[in-house]
Amino acid sequence: MSALDHTHSLLRRGDWSGPADFVTLRYDERFLRRKVLTTAGGREFLVDLAHTESLDHGDAFDLGGGHLVEVIAAEEPLLQVTGTDLARIAWHIGNRHTPCQIESGRLLIQRDHVIADMLRRIGASVAEVSEPFTPEGGAYGHGRTHGHDHSHSHGPAEGTAHGHSHSHGHDH
Repeated sequence: MSALDHTHSLLRRGDWSGPADFVTLRYDERFLRRKVLTTAGGREFLVDLAHTESLDHGDAFDLGGGHLVEVIAAEEPLLQVTGTDLARIAWHIGNRHTPCQIESGRLLIQRDHVIADMLRRIGASVAEVSEPFTPEGGAYGHGRTHGHDHSHSHGPAEGTAHGHSHSHGHDH
């Protein structure tokens, strides 16, 4: 039995070129720090990154010796959301910290019957589709739009001298 290849190196889309094997991963599988993956060509390797990373379609792992493994976004069950007031619909999706892929004329979100019902009630058209999911990375550069904590203070300039914090969802 041969030793398992290890990688500590993630190359972002546009920062690498050349031939590569690939791994196809769903959105939730593209958030990792340490995991054994198997390429389409059957090669197993251990991803061992310094920090948990959000992988994007087109990123690649460098296995050394010129061996690259590209990350491909897998097709997965999604909801295609359309409507005449797409900005308002997008606001409601974002207000629920739901990952969202924004395209011209449509939004894509993970299937969720509760969110689908809410969207229909505000006038959206919702259809089930199966496509790769590559949602927006979030305003704070973390790559994900859920499970974050933040705090801030209001000083004299804001008219109130108090601080507060709150959290959403869960921690990673």
